[in-house]
Formats: sequence, structure tokens, C-alpha cells
Amino acid sequence: MTTSVAPKALLFDVFGTVVDWRTSVARQVGDALGSSVDAYAFADRWRSLYQPAMEQVRSGVREFTRLDVLHLESLRTVLSEFDIDLPDSQVTDLNLAWHRLTPWPDSVPGITRLKSRFIVAPLSNGNIALLLDMAKNASIPWDAILGAEPVRAYKPTPDAYLRTADILGLRPDECMMVAAHNSDLAAAREYGFRSAFVCRPTEHGPEQTTDLVAESQWTANVGTITELAEVSGC
Repeated sequence: MTTSVAPKALLFDVFGTVVDWRTSVARQVGDALGSSVDAYAFADRWRSLYQPAMEQVRSGVREFTRLDVLHLESLRTVLSEFDIDLPDSQVTDLNLAWHRLTPWPDSVPGITRLKSRFIVAPLSNGNIALLLDMAKNASIPWDAILGAEPVRAYKPTPDAYLRTADILGLRPDECMMVAAHNSDLAAAREYGFRSAFVCRPTEHGPEQTTDLVAESQWTANVGTITELAEVSGC
């Protein structure tokens, strides 16, 4: 850490930072739809609807709606675009792909080490059931399951960060946002959080062009979560 006083809680972005959503979703798409579908193109298109769906909530056009519902609506759109017709039961199961994401190799050992000194929890746009299933499936040792649903707000709105700190009984400066996305860290820092950038250069595949480097002087700048544990004295 570059600060003399350690934070009390490390709060993690999940999609892309802790788990490899693209490979995980593409694998499950391939299993469900077969080799005739470009599974990575399908996964990328599905993910591309993520921010627009949440923006409907952030802008007030739509009341708070949990991410599982937004994902399902987006999935139906993508299936239609790919001219794929599935029974409702299969659509529902495929939507649960986001509950079954695989962590990056350093995530579980790194978070386990950090847990020995800090509160560790997700600060994610995921809903509780999604994050709980993911943690169970991937053995992610969170101290608490937090996210958009308990605070009823999607990042990067202020409430997503500030209400999470309040739930933990902490000041914003006692919290550190850990993310692979510079924009997430910028928002968290604006609201008083400390910040740790974890580089995930293949989150969006081998031709990724964004978030390849830390774009500001974050509190910590590391290549892996295990490296974050090392510099945090864990």
C-alpha cells in the first residue's frame, strides 16, 4: 500500500476483476447452443447490453431491477439477433451462466490471504443470489455478499459506494475499491474510497484495448490479487 494507514475493508469489482466472465460465458454458450454459434461473439454481444440496461435504472427511466432480470432480457434480445429459438427452461438455465463464472487463477488465493487482515466483500453490480451462487461455485471466501441489490443502486452512482460503506459501518476512506477498470476506481475515489488497480489485460479477449494500464495514481497498482496481498502485508 502507498498509504501509512491500511483500510479496513477491501471491496471488489467482480465481473472482470475477480472472475473471467468472457471465457466462462462463452464456454456455457457453446455447451448450450453447439458449435454452429460463435460462442465468444454471443458472449460479447450479451455483455455489450449490460451497461445500457443498467443505465435505464441509473437514469431513473426504470425503477431498480436486479441484474438477473436485466441479463435475462438482454439474453432474449441476443437470442433473437442470432435467430435462435430455445424453450423457456433452457433460456432460464443459460441466464444462470453468470452465476457459474470461473475466477482468475490468483483470485481465490489472493482474496483468502487478504481476508486474514481485511474485510473482503464484493462491491458489484450483481444481485445477491448471483454473487452467492458464484462464491459457492468458485469457493470465493467473501466475508459478506454485498452489491447493487442491498443498496439498490448501480455503479458508478454515489449510492453504490457510499451505502455499501455505511452497511459495513465504515467511513469511505476506510474502504478500498479493488477493480480492473479505471472508471470504477475513479468513481470510488471521487466518493472518498481508496483504490487498487488490478490489471486484467485479457478480460475482453486477446485484442483488448482498454484498461491495460493504471490511468491514474491509484493507492495501489498491481498485476494480480495475490500481488495486492503481498503489498498489503498478507
